[in-house]
Amino acid sequence: MSAHDHAEGHLPHEPEKATLDARNKILGFWLFLGAEVVLFGTLFAAFLALRHSVGDGPTAGELFQLPMVFGATMILLTSSLTSVFAVQAMHHHNKKSMVTWLIVTILLGLAFLGLEIYEFVEYVHEGHKFTTSAFSSSFYTLVGFHGAHVAFGVVWIALVIGQVFKKGLTVVTAPKVYISAMYWHFIDVVWVFIFTVVYLMGKVAG
Repeated sequence: MSAHDHAEGHLPHEPEKATLDARNKILGFWLFLGAEVVLFGTLFAAFLALRHSVGDGPTAGELFQLPMVFGATMILLTSSLTSVFAVQAMHHHNKKSMVTWLIVTILLGLAFLGLEIYEFVEYVHEGHKFTTSAFSSSFYTLVGFHGAHVAFGVVWIALVIGQVFKKGLTVVTAPKVYISAMYWHFIDVVWVFIFTVVYLMGKVAG
């Protein structure tokens, strides 16, 4: 079935899977996420191997402020929920509600990035710079790489919203909404591991 067979307002319940091309894109994205898991797994392994090599810099226990990090975590987890609401709205063919929830997701993502930037600035003031120690280098590489993924996700979702405004909610734009939501869930799951492995374990061990 072609994309022209479904005009906005006459879509199937799951428009993101209405065409073979869309299903192939979703499958391809799953394969991409598999590669991302391997990449993040490597960064986690490097961090775990180097987390006690603090040199003359502060330890994780001295550095991390869990209340702020926990707040950032709640913001990102909430953004994952709002992206779910966006997909649900899409399944009900409610473009206005879908776009609203996507915009809320973007705003929460920006709030998370703002807190992360503030956190990094505070750490630098406390002597925890990228080149201070092996621990600091592995920390900024892992957490910063995740932050770059969040920033990319914010831009991606914003571009998807622009396409929906321009072309409407169709079997062509719906897979883009769905895949961007999948990506957002992925970076949220990665953050849960970062919060646990980097911050909680660092605070306990430090």
